[in-house]
Amino acid sequence: MSRPNRTSSPDPWRAPVIVAQIPDTGLHRELEASAAERQAMADVAGVREILSAHASFDVVPKSGSRVQVTGHVRARVGQTCVVTLDPIESEIDEEVDLTFAPEAEARRLSDLIEERQDDEEPPEVVDPPEAILNGVIDLGRLATDALFLAIDPYPRKEGAVFEAEVTAPDPEDHPFAALKALQDNKKDQ
Repeated sequence: MSRPNRTSSPDPWRAPVIVAQIPDTGLHRELEASAAERQAMADVAGVREILSAHASFDVVPKSGSRVQVTGHVRARVGQTCVVTLDPIESEIDEEVDLTFAPEAEARRLSDLIEERQDDEEPPEVVDPPEAILNGVIDLGRLATDALFLAIDPYPRKEGAVFEAEVTAPDPEDHPFAALKALQDNKKDQ
């Protein structure tokens, strides 16, 4: 049986951490996406290219089988200006601070938060923890998600301004011009 190509998967940047192997003191991970991973991410994100992608995470176990992941995702993304259509590059620097919990607990807490929100306005919206799937937290996927959320969907070159072409309206060019012409025709008869 052949292994599937990693870059064709929906998660082009993978860096799994097995929760059971995280030491009590936590661990630190520095991730750098390869050229193939960056190209696959660019394809999924619909951008011209991702020139660099780096993530730095601290993974710390908490009580109740929870895990806290904090860090930064930094990237340089090549896009196309929506005004000038010139190639541009954007710098991304996203902070990450998420709590993970076993899947069943994450689902239960998510349902509980939804029920409370249905009852009445909560004073502060609380995000449920992310689910730990099959005992693994994928830091690559976490970095990819943070990167994708930070990409500007409508990038503009600095100083580029969209100016609609303004023309003076022709008094004879409007939706009722044909009716007016018929009316004028009728008056002349």
